[in-house]
Amino acid sequence: MAKSQNIYDFTVKDRKGNDVSLSDYSGKVLLIVNTATRCGFTPQYTELEQLHEKYAEKGLVIMDFPCNQFGQQAPGTEEEIHSFCTLNYNTKFPQFKKIEVNGDNADPLFKFLKEKKTFGGFDLNHPIGKLLDEMLSKENADYKSSSDIKWNFTKFLINREGEVVERFEPTHDMNDVEKKIQTLL
Repeated sequence: MAKSQNIYDFTVKDRKGNDVSLSDYSGKVLLIVNTATRCGFTPQYTELEQLHEKYAEKGLVIMDFPCNQFGQQAPGTEEEIHSFCTLNYNTKFPQFKKIEVNGDNADPLFKFLKEKKTFGGFDLNHPIGKLLDEMLSKENADYKSSSDIKWNFTKFLINREGEVVERFEPTHDMNDVEKKIQTLL
């Protein structure tokens, strides 16, 4: 169990392996996302970059954490992933070292995030939502009861005080994500 009560207590690695204290982002609204470059949700990079361009000056920071735990959909090195994102989606928001979000090797930040906000369910009206629900139900009929991250592009929204206020599953409508961000800015 994560003992920290605030997100600013954590240090993460940037894509080059340097330590970054999340206290550097104190007073900002953060959207922390586990991503993948070969996923059905990868086009969300477009919407994430639009949010970055629209709200960065108002205090939003999108934090991209590549993760290869779901269908091996984030292959390659940090630099290869970064090149893919900048060339295909023109991303400018910070990208961090590839991590694990579940299991024994889960990054402490993501352990904390999952402890604060559990799985909220997929939007079953979303075509990928139905597929994920069927696939995960076959693996574990009780998958919904776990706070584990279920797939790529799960997002955690952090307010200016460093508190986890919302978890958005990858099937969540990005317009709703934007509205929630606006309320915190």
